[in-house]
Amino acid sequence: MNNNDVFILAIESSCDDTSAAVLKNDKVLSNVVANQKIHEEYGGVVPELASRAHQQNIVPVVHQALHRANIDKNKLSAIAFTRGPGLMGSLLVGTSFAKSLSMGLDIPLIDVNHMQAHILAHFIDEPEFPKPEFPFLALTISGGHTQIVLVKDFFDMEVIGETIDDAVGEAFDKSAKVLGLPYPGGPLIDRNAKEGNPKAFEFPIPKVGELNFSFSGLKTSILYFVEKSLEQDPEFIEKNMNDICASIQYTIVEILMKKLRKAVKITGINRIAICGGVSANSGIRNRLKKAEGDYGWTTYIPKFEYTTDNAAMIGIVGYHKFLNKDFTDETATAQARFSL
Repeated sequence: MNNNDVFILAIESSCDDTSAAVLKNDKVLSNVVANQKIHEEYGGVVPELASRAHQQNIVPVVHQALHRANIDKNKLSAIAFTRGPGLMGSLLVGTSFAKSLSMGLDIPLIDVNHMQAHILAHFIDEPEFPKPEFPFLALTISGGHTQIVLVKDFFDMEVIGETIDDAVGEAFDKSAKVLGLPYPGGPLIDRNAKEGNPKAFEFPIPKVGELNFSFSGLKTSILYFVEKSLEQDPEFIEKNMNDICASIQYTIVEILMKKLRKAVKITGINRIAICGGVSANSGIRNRLKKAEGDYGWTTYIPKFEYTTDNAAMIGIVGYHKFLNKDFTDETATAQARFSL
């Protein structure tokens, strides 16, 4: 063990996953995630239930992260935690725990922006996944966010496009609900789409500002299409599930790619990184890899486990903030809204 090594314990609790990770510099030693299955019964995340589950999970999850990393808590250099954005009740659990532990161990406390962490997850040391060169464009796509971010440096980021209404992950999940698929429905649309014809049904591409997104109109058009089709044939969904899913996914991917092409044209930057939970979608991943040949882009797709909410991405931000001695203190408060 090098005396200059930095050991970060990271805590993520922004939504419904309780996660803790230990990083040695930029390398992940452990990354533990406790999912909350209870929300499946309600078709979406219930904030009050989420915060209660975090309270139950956080101690065993942190204990397991330290155990798997084979490191004693007294060897830690700092505690990093998600300050926001996210669900306030969920954030409070992680924030309070991180502050208490940093005070108890008398080590620095580092607050992290959840969206910044999704982007910087690309800088975790993973030999098979090259790190982007600055500057690059990040397409941040999740259940709560859809943004195009111009990333000039680790902590110099500018949002140049974002959704004006719903996020892309919500569009996937709500479309799945219309089709009678259980929550979370996005991965199920992806799975069914692999067996379907993406050109079977046509859905509208919304026309909004230069680099901004809109998904509310698409959700409505899918709902009306399905309702009308069911009137004509009550078994329409059952007969056409794969084709419907493939057509929905194709349309959403086209919306994202259209804006990315415009962003590349405006900025002159052709290095593209995707991040966030929806970056696990195979349709988006395949389309982005195809863009390397079609447009000459260099694309960066994160390791699967770093796409959805996880503490390893919080830890990599914590590591770089630690190098900059960018610490916070016990007065730091959780923020449901926390801009880049």
